[in-house]
Amino acid sequence: MRFFAWVITLLLGFHVAGWAQQKGVPGKELSRNPAMDMSQPPSPDMFKPLPEMKGVVSWKTLSEVTPVRQKDRFVPQFSKEINALDKKDVKLQGFMMPLDMGEKQKRFLLVAMPPSCAFCLPGGPDQLVEVVAKTPVKYGFDPVVISGKFIVLKDDPMGLDYRLTDAVAQLVSPRFRPE
Repeated sequence: MRFFAWVITLLLGFHVAGWAQQKGVPGKELSRNPAMDMSQPPSPDMFKPLPEMKGVVSWKTLSEVTPVRQKDRFVPQFSKEINALDKKDVKLQGFMMPLDMGEKQKRFLLVAMPPSCAFCLPGGPDQLVEVVAKTPVKYGFDPVVISGKFIVLKDDPMGLDYRLTDAVAQLVSPRFRPE
């Protein structure tokens, strides 16, 4: 519960800082990122899924999981494709969702869609990957490609399905890069 309260507080802070920048409040400047330009409406393309990239595990593949009732609770049942990725080095692309305060993040969530609501996670457990980076990664609003050891979580107490360890940011990918 504390985690979700922290995420909401963090995302509200970004929204308030963006509003302060738009209103010209001194000391509240943000980077010149077009995603945070409050003077323009958001592009409809901003909320489209990322295009698939060769050599990068797709979110479509990661969504091949179904909940199965096991006694008094539900547990994830993963497809053969997902189970084949367990403990393998893979590349994933997505958007960073910070878990700590600061410009650089050593542990964060990689999500399929850009966060669009300060009160909501942008997907279910199959659309989130916990990332533990080797070295801190600079937070940004653009999609990133991350490589690392992929772990399928069969019974995670936080309800996550996937984790990427020893992760390294490969590059910041342009939003609509053709294959």
